[in-house]
Amino acid sequence: MELLPAIDLKEGRCVRLLRGDFATVHEVAPDPVAVAESFRSAAMIHVVDLDGAKDGRRRNAELVKKIVEAAAPAKIELGGGLRTMNDLAEADALGVWRFVIGSAALEDPGFVKDAVLRYGSGRVAVGIDAKDGRVRSHGWTGDSGRDELDFFREVASLGVTTVVYTDIAADGALAGPSVARLARLRETLPGIDLIASGGVTTINDVKTLRQLGVSAAIAGKAVYTGDLPLEEALFEARYGALFDRAPLIPGIVQDEETNEVLMLGHLSPESLRLTLRTGRATFFSRTRRQLWVKGETSGNFLDVVSVAADCYHNSLLLRCRPHGPTCHTGRASCFFNEIPLGG
Repeated sequence: MELLPAIDLKEGRCVRLLRGDFATVHEVAPDPVAVAESFRSAAMIHVVDLDGAKDGRRRNAELVKKIVEAAAPAKIELGGGLRTMNDLAEADALGVWRFVIGSAALEDPGFVKDAVLRYGSGRVAVGIDAKDGRVRSHGWTGDSGRDELDFFREVASLGVTTVVYTDIAADGALAGPSVARLARLRETLPGIDLIASGGVTTINDVKTLRQLGVSAAIAGKAVYTGDLPLEEALFEARYGALFDRAPLIPGIVQDEETNEVLMLGHLSPESLRLTLRTGRATFFSRTRRQLWVKGETSGNFLDVVSVAADCYHNSLLLRCRPHGPTCHTGRASCFFNEIPLGG
């Protein structure tokens, strides 16, 4: 799963709303471009042009372009006021990677079909914003009268493979996502990439959505308040499944140049976070009950070149460049006590 931090734009400001009510708009950061730069560790950032969503007048084009440039290598998905092929072309010229079509999908299904044909299903998503199971439109201010599940099925029939679902009642409330509604959508069309939006507040919320099987989750207000630390949330979304069955997983260390197996260690979530961030193999000592960096006393560090999980996500392979012998005995490998076969 991926986690997408959100930037909502209104009149050039980075803002948030409570349950989609424009009367509750408040600034959460003074500089949207600086916010985008701070979100660069995400694979994608969810940007909403609230001006465009409400009245179709997109006033933030230049700002979106600056956000695209500041966020790289993270990609940008943009929603709000994308109602014509010309709107999509303009967004594409700004460097936007994915387009989220909202109200226009309700009013003009042919437009959605044309968008998928021109840009491919991977770059086109439909936003389903619902309240009490009914789809809303025009910046959540209008009630379409459409049932969310029926519309979900209709969107899929148009060739769309990605849907951004927002339960308006949960959005901005810091009260958790709408798990029951998301589960119904997930069961209805399991092949669709479902992106959950609204109410994502804690690391446990991210874990719940990951285990539910959504493809991504959008986090907004909780990231700005600090309730949801972005780096921890990204780690839980991407790698939390490794630790669902056990708090520690084995890590097999292999010499990147010779392919020789050097040692076996155990990794906790925190030691894996440190390994990925620092590029130095870090394990959890089961005897000392603490983290340890391989080589911190001897100087025989292991520089990590790549990390791969096995097919069942039960163990990791760390391909490393060793600084000196890996084993405390002075040998290159810890595996030297040969056991004869047939004895």
